[in-house]
Amino acid sequence: MARRRAARRAALLAFAFLTACAGVTAPPSAEVQALAPTGTLRVGLYPGTPTSVVGDPASGSAKGVGFDLGRELARRAGIPFEAVVFPNNAAVQAAAKAGTVDMVFTNATPARRNDLDFSPTVLEVELGYLVPAGSSIRGADQLDRAGGRVGVSAGSTSAGALARVFRNATLVPTASLKAAIEMLRAGTLDAFATNKATLFEMADELPGARVLDNGWGVETFAIGIPKGRAPALPLVTSFAADAKSNGTVARAVGRAGLRGTRVPE
Repeated sequence: MARRRAARRAALLAFAFLTACAGVTAPPSAEVQALAPTGTLRVGLYPGTPTSVVGDPASGSAKGVGFDLGRELARRAGIPFEAVVFPNNAAVQAAAKAGTVDMVFTNATPARRNDLDFSPTVLEVELGYLVPAGSSIRGADQLDRAGGRVGVSAGSTSAGALARVFRNATLVPTASLKAAIEMLRAGTLDAFATNKATLFEMADELPGARVLDNGWGVETFAIGIPKGRAPALPLVTSFAADAKSNGTVARAVGRAGLRGTRVPE
């Protein structure tokens, strides 16, 4: 009898120990801690472009490659996901440089590599021009003329790149994509320049607007994290490779309705 009571007590103690252990959450790995030091993956986004986010993140109806990849990376890391939405891409880049967001999905230019570490290329998007309804412009060669006005997002890579291309037209910085749409509608811009995924999205809001066939280069989008978080790079690099190979990127592209893109090998 005593032996049975002792065995029962031992079993109960073992059960209590296992139950307590089941409620303990394992601490995050060094990679996850480096990626998201607050314990939440804060993803920097800006509205109006399907490469970042369209829809309403607060209501859960949002979509976009940056939004979807950020949410999936947070799930893989086992931490909460937070969409941090800024008015434009320049503000996203400033937040990433300051380390107030943990991840961005953006064009991995040499200038941005000074402030961010990047995964390998995740998505390639052709660059081009959008002209409003009724425009007689058929090719990019017709844009570079005296009096020509080509819109670019303030602080964007397009602004720097096209400053080296145009000799006669004036580049007009716009505060947001919404502002650019209104300027095209009002006739204060002859064209707007950025990646074609964004241009097609803008054209949907401007009946009769056209994305010109010829472009002026390719943007290479990748996952960027602030400098100083090198221990997180293996996690980000592995995630980027898996997201391409297992269809996560392709599904995000399809869900957001992106056009003018391709997923590199």
